[in-house]
Amino acid sequence: MLRLLAVAVLLCTLVPAGTLTLAVPRRARVRYWRFTARCSLVAVGLRVDVVDHRPRGARHLRGALVVANHISFFDVLAVAAVTPARFVAKREVVSMAVGPVLRCFGVLPHVRGDLRGLPPILERVRTILDRGRPVVVFPEGTTWCGVAGGRFRPAFFQAALDTGVPVLPIRISYREGGRTATEAGFVGDDELGDTLRRVLRARSLRVRVVVHPLQLPVGDRKRLAAHCERLIRPAPAVTDLGTLSLGRGAGRGYPGPRSCPSISTTPPPPRSSPLPSRR
Repeated sequence: MLRLLAVAVLLCTLVPAGTLTLAVPRRARVRYWRFTARCSLVAVGLRVDVVDHRPRGARHLRGALVVANHISFFDVLAVAAVTPARFVAKREVVSMAVGPVLRCFGVLPHVRGDLRGLPPILERVRTILDRGRPVVVFPEGTTWCGVAGGRFRPAFFQAALDTGVPVLPIRISYREGGRTATEAGFVGDDELGDTLRRVLRARSLRVRVVVHPLQLPVGDRKRLAAHCERLIRPAPAVTDLGTLSLGRGAGRGYPGPRSCPSISTTPPPPRSSPLPSRR
């Protein structure tokens, strides 16, 4: 109940007040939205751990293509807690109840699988990058449970190559008691409320954001995508290969405890698997 109250207070105060930051310098605006993102995560019970491998002098991000693995709609807040930016997200997510909050964090809606709509959104991304502003994309194209993951699609990496901006790889993971947690996952038949309930019920859930050094935009988009995928999702630790529960409370789409698969070099599970999202 206290967490729900905190979320309500946040939605009624910090997020609407963000519109006033348009009149302040960009550096102050970035600090405000970074603070708001962290407060939003703390309000639902998610503590943020940031591991930044960039040199201290290179942490003030201007134009860059930020790429991250995708687990949950909370990923937008997790990345914004490190580097507020414009986000490319599926139009279905923006149309949900959480959409107004995501729009405050600069989400650019995109219809996944719409080849005709790809050139316009790529042009918008290139324009923003040319202005010296960062843009965040989730190259897997869909959400995964956090245990397994999908291949990085190369389309948006072309924007970095065309504009000559660096790529910033970020790895997101949700942890509880030192182990991978799947409560925050937005997969299978999950609705917004299913994921939110699991997160609110968790007692010590943390989101870990690992920021890798900037990568130069060299080679072709497929090689650049594969290189960033290897940085973000290396072979899992041995402790993560035990038996995990796919979410406390077993929301819809969660069959209960099952064996955690290896995610090193194996292809994604078949579409009938409960692990990847069908969104």
